[in-house]
Amino acid sequence: MASRNRSEVPEAREALDRFKYEVANEIGVPLKKGYNGDLTSYQNGSVGGMMVKRMIQEQEKRMSGQQ
Repeated sequence: MASRNRSEVPEAREALDRFKYEVANEIGVPLKKGYNGDLTSYQNGSVGGMMVKRMIQEQEKRMSGQQ
């Protein structure tokens, strides 16, 4: 089974981490480097969900500009 934490583009790992902390800060989730076991699954999920939402929005904008 493939690792779930492996980036297809290793250089993207740092950018995704910065993006994660930026999103967490904007939505008020006190995410910190290292252990975050004190956060709820709802808080952690909201960060990931918002990241996906923004990535989809950005891709949709790019695609609509190409058509």
